[in-house]
Amino acid sequence: MAQTTADTDLERLETEDAVGVLAWAFENFHPSMAVSIAGGSEGLAVLDMAVKIDPSVRVFTLDTGRLHVETLELFEQVERRYGIRIERHHPDPGQLKRMEDAFGADLMYDGVNFRALCCQIRKIQPMKRALSGLNAYVTGIRRSQTATRADIHKAEIDAEQGGIVKINPLADWTGEQVKDYVREHDLPVHPLFSKGYASVGCEPCTRPIGEGEDERAGRWWWETDAPKECGLHSRPTGALDFELQEIVGEESG
Repeated sequence: MAQTTADTDLERLETEDAVGVLAWAFENFHPSMAVSIAGGSEGLAVLDMAVKIDPSVRVFTLDTGRLHVETLELFEQVERRYGIRIERHHPDPGQLKRMEDAFGADLMYDGVNFRALCCQIRKIQPMKRALSGLNAYVTGIRRSQTATRADIHKAEIDAEQGGIVKINPLADWTGEQVKDYVREHDLPVHPLFSKGYASVGCEPCTRPIGEGEDERAGRWWWETDAPKECGLHSRPTGALDFELQEIVGEESG
C-alpha cells in the first residue's frame, strides 16, 4: 500500500468493528501476518474471529520458560479445538544463561530495571524473532486495560518493531464485552481466572487480585509507581541498557 492510502485506511479502521478490522488485516497482509496470544481471553477472542476468517492464519506465543503449567495446557487445548499449531518462541539459551549468571534467576524482585531486563530477555527478544519477516501482527490489547494503553489505535505503526503494522481489533472493547464474547462462543478460559487471577503472565510475576483491585494489579505487584507493562506494548523504565547489550551481544542485530 502507498503511504497515503495506508494512513487513510488506519484512520477509517477506527469506525470498524473487530471483525471488520481483522477482515482488513487479512485483505492487506495475509499470509505475512500473525496473531499473538498469551492465554488471556482477549487474545483467544481475536484468535476465534481470525480462524473463522481464514483457518490458515499464523498464530504464535512467547514461552518465557516461566509460564504457569495451566497456561501451557490452555495452549494445547486451543490447538485441539481449532486444529492449529501455535508457534512457541523461547528465550535464547545463551542470553538467558548470561542474564542468570550475572543477576540470578529471580532478578525481577530486585528492582524495576532488573524486572525490565528479565522481560527483555524472556519476551522482547523472542518477540523480535517471532515478528521477523512479517508485515503485520494482531494483538488482543484494549485501551481500558492500563493507562499506557489508553491511546492505542485499532491499527498503528509499531516503531519499536521496525515499522511493522500492529493491529488491535479489541482496542475499544470493555472487559465485559470480552466476557460476553467468551460466553457466547464458548471459548476456552484460562483456569487461573477462576482462582482470582485477572491477568496471567509469568508465574513469579503474577498473583490473584483482591476485591476492587485493578485487573492488572496482580502483575509485578511488589512494584510501586511503575507501568504494569513488560515492554511488548509500552516500554517500561530503562532495562539496564548496558547490561542488556552485554547479554544480547551480536545477537541483538
